[in-house]
Amino acid sequence: MNVPNLKDLVSNNKKVTFLRYQNQELWYRCEDGFEFPVHISDTGEAAFLPEDKALYFMRWIRKHLDFLKKSLKDEEAEMEEEDSRLGP
Repeated sequence: MNVPNLKDLVSNNKKVTFLRYQNQELWYRCEDGFEFPVHISDTGEAAFLPEDKALYFMRWIRKHLDFLKKSLKDEEAEMEEEDSRLGP
């Protein structure tokens, strides 16, 4: 899985679109198809529109990108560990 680049997701006045509310999170989709959550505890008194500028959501997009990168790194480490246990 390739993790997208933040700049590519928000540049050129790209938009995000609201998808659903699930498990205390507002889920949005970038024009490129990348989906990310906004936890409601992290929203303060902000208004969240059905469609808005992706640039306004950089904080949450970056947070989800970092989560995905860490998850991939952890998964790769687990696979390497399993390979080393199995041997050649």
